[in-house]
Amino acid sequence: MKNILLFFTVLFATGMQAQTKVWFDTDLMIGMPDKTPREVDDGITLIMALKQPQIEIVGISSITYVDYSYDVIHKIMDWHYEGPAIPVYKGSPEANDLGVENDATRALYAALKKEKLTILALGPMTNIATLIQNHPDIISQIDKISICAARTPGLPFNPGNGKLNVFDYNYELDTKSMDVILNSSIPLVFAGYEPSSYTHIGNIDFASLDLNEEADKWLFDIVQPWMKQNEQFFGVHGFIPFDCSTLGVITHPEYFTYHKNIPIKVTYKKNDALEVQPDTPYKNFLEVSYKFKTKKKVDYAIQALQGFEEKILETLSVKN
Repeated sequence: MKNILLFFTVLFATGMQAQTKVWFDTDLMIGMPDKTPREVDDGITLIMALKQPQIEIVGISSITYVDYSYDVIHKIMDWHYEGPAIPVYKGSPEANDLGVENDATRALYAALKKEKLTILALGPMTNIATLIQNHPDIISQIDKISICAARTPGLPFNPGNGKLNVFDYNYELDTKSMDVILNSSIPLVFAGYEPSSYTHIGNIDFASLDLNEEADKWLFDIVQPWMKQNEQFFGVHGFIPFDCSTLGVITHPEYFTYHKNIPIKVTYKKNDALEVQPDTPYKNFLEVSYKFKTKKKVDYAIQALQGFEEKILETLSVKN
């Protein structure tokens, strides 16, 4: 009898556990028509996020390619989400207008007025930095921001065979906005290239998709050219789902190792991605190290552990 009572007590407590209220800010460009395929990880992260009982997404905002992403976000939600309506807002169209209000910043401000939120920042920080710069009164309402950016010193961003270094896109596209975030008192967790590099998705990982389902076939068809492009540049037929780690440290924190309370700062040094940035011999790097003497300290995810990739894959089919 005691065991039965204990079982139902645990079950009840688990069911009553409060969800984390999340605002989802994304530079989603999955499937965007262009000369070359666009990255797919924001779209996959949104699919994953919509199916996590640990979180409640109260709003979604876009950063860059806002007109295109607005429609695709709604398409993904129509396929993969059956809960209460989630509003979607267009944010900064080019991530170069820090301080300029938009539909996304106004909506996020209104949402934070109602309740405290965790913010998932999957793209450049323009929308969020604009909110903080223009409305510092709202800072205390932000529980934390999870950001896809930053690195440890000397770590190149070289997916696959390591022959081609890429750059810290979300940071470098709008460094001024990141400065605003770093100068705030908001708790920050960074989960970008380094932890994500332990997770790789290839052809065999899409075996669970049912190509008779419109949503699954759409995803499969879009992912194929992206994987081929990764093979061309990085020597590996597949891709790293970067933004899934940014979500994962909120929904599945036990699947990551961390540098806790580690100093963060901007350093200026020789560019390690000259092949893709030939006109930038030196640049700013966003780095974390316990050797730094800076006051701002953050949590930094180092590695995604075995099992996290499966947590991503189990959400991709519209049937799951």
